Formats: sequence, C-alpha cells, structure tokens
Amino acid sequence: MDRAYAEPLNVRVVAAVAHISEAHFIRSFRAAFGETPHRYLQRRRVERSMFLLRETDRSVTDICFDVGFTSLGTFSRTFREIVGETPSDYRVDHGPVMAPNCIWMAATRPVVAAGEQVRSSSFGEAKAPVAP
Repeated sequence: MDRAYAEPLNVRVVAAVAHISEAHFIRSFRAAFGETPHRYLQRRRVERSMFLLRETDRSVTDICFDVGFTSLGTFSRTFREIVGETPSDYRVDHGPVMAPNCIWMAATRPVVAAGEQVRSSSFGEAKAPVAP
C-alpha cells in the first residue's frame, strides 16, 4: 500500500495475498497499525500531498487526483481531519523544508487532529498518550 498509494485499495486482493479472510486481515492490520487499512492509505496519501503542497506549485486539484483521491471534497475533508487545516491553508503556512529527508519526514508527519483517538504515528510505534 505504501508503494501504490495512488491506486484504489482492494482489501480482498491484499487479504488474498496474505492467505487470510478480509475480516481477519482488517482486524490484524488494525491491531498492528492502530487504524484500518483504508485510514492507513488515506494517511499515506495525505502525507504525499503534504510534500507536493510544500514543494510544488501544482494546483490542489491536481495533487488531489495524483495521490489517489477521486473527489476534491473528500480530499479536502480528509486532509483537514488528519492535518488540522485545509490543503490551501497548509500550503500558505508551510514552505519547502530544507533538512535531511529523515528529519523533514519526522517533522511533517501528520499529528492526530482534535477528537481523533489514534496514535500520532501509523507505523506501529508505541501509542502516544490520548488527551482526556
């Protein structure tokens, strides 16, 4: 899913590769990563769009379709849920990052927006404390 983030997610095919049922795959994935495969893919798409918004002058619509979203409205809503601001506001507030790749990836990883109870990383790392 990381490599083909712009492609549609077909859980049935991914589960078949792992030789397990769709339901078991989704449960196992959520246990390992703290979120469903669909949400994980959305985060990957948003992370890529964050880079494109910072580093290019391409339109938000072009970026939306390039990262795999099929609707500008869904892209904007999902981006705002994950990042906490709209794609256009993000572009205005964040310029190109001048740092080694590992540093800017850590610095620009989306954090959990208000009301969402998921750890700040979807890489299976230790859970971040959830605010009361």
